[in-house]
Amino acid sequence: MDEQRDPAMPAVRVSDRDRDRALGVLAEALAEGRIDAQEQAHRTAGVLAARTAGELAALTADLPAPVPGRAERNRRDLEQWLAEWRYWLGGAVVMSAAWGVRCVHKGELTYYWPIAPLGIWAAVLIAVAIWPRGEEDRP
Repeated sequence: MDEQRDPAMPAVRVSDRDRDRALGVLAEALAEGRIDAQEQAHRTAGVLAARTAGELAALTADLPAPVPGRAERNRRDLEQWLAEWRYWLGGAVVMSAAWGVRCVHKGELTYYWPIAPLGIWAAVLIAVAIWPRGEEDRP
């Protein structure tokens, strides 16, 4: 390879998943009429032979990335929503620990104050799940 490389920036090798994404971009471009079948075949061969991210990027740089479909958006939304519940659980552990330490320090059980912030937080998360989406979010 006769590429000029910056020694501080080594070439990153691509994975099969990276190649599959690039092949998806090419397939979408062919379906939209952005490239013809001959050019798609030429670029596909280049994608399959690419070893670095730079080589792969050069083959798809002039093509737009495919717009995620409804199923992909729903999957991503669910992942984010579940991540928020994990944050809620972490907050519940921290607040309950603070409440428990205070109870031990006082020597008696006191009002479980974390119920208010945790309840409000949970209500917001549930509202996000059941609230209808706006027109801009629909495909």
